Amino acid sequence: MKKNLVLIGSLLIVAVMFGMGMFAFQGKKADESAALASKNSANLVQFYSPTTGAADAKVTLVEFFDPSCEACRAFYPLVKSILEENKGKLKLVLRYAAFHKDSDVVVKMLEATKAQNLYWQSLEAVLLSQPEWADHGNPQVEKIWPYLKTVGVNVEKAKADMKSPALDSLLKQDMADVVAFQVKKTPTFYVNGKPLINFSEADLRTLIQKEVDVTYGN
Repeated sequence: MKKNLVLIGSLLIVAVMFGMGMFAFQGKKADESAALASKNSANLVQFYSPTTGAADAKVTLVEFFDPSCEACRAFYPLVKSILEENKGKLKLVLRYAAFHKDSDVVVKMLEATKAQNLYWQSLEAVLLSQPEWADHGNPQVEKIWPYLKTVGVNVEKAKADMKSPALDSLLKQDMADVVAFQVKKTPTFYVNGKPLINFSEADLRTLIQKEVDVTYGN
């Protein structure tokens, strides 16, 4: 009995110490992410970054995303819903973190649709069709074109426009910012420059609501 009590006591001490260690680690991680965001704040949004929502919205949600990323696809309806819930107060800015094979090609496809004012419709088409083309071992990005056509994209024009050297420069800059912000996974979110540390719907909503309340005095 005494031995059991000693064992239980020892396990409790280990559990408490582990919990304290994890708390300290999370705190350190949050501090490091915040410091990086502050240091590189001028580069969090680039002039060419796709943006939606009210232009004068005072709260900015920045998402580093990869069009081949399943989690990005899963989170998109949520992000869209949060934008609608905070209409006029929140805007979304997308940054590219083209980690998966041929994601850079898909980024160029998307960027090429800007000239036709069909970027956001094209993004939804790309995400909708993702299960069909985004095999990470063998992506088949050519399968995207028919989906883009359904939202009105002139495919031949888009294919020509995606060859622009400007898109190579854009991708290079975004990947440089991925390195600067130490983005390791997608999606990665920032709200008014503050990083989302714990990746969950609840934490994202909480961070956004906090910034909306502080900024608009709710």
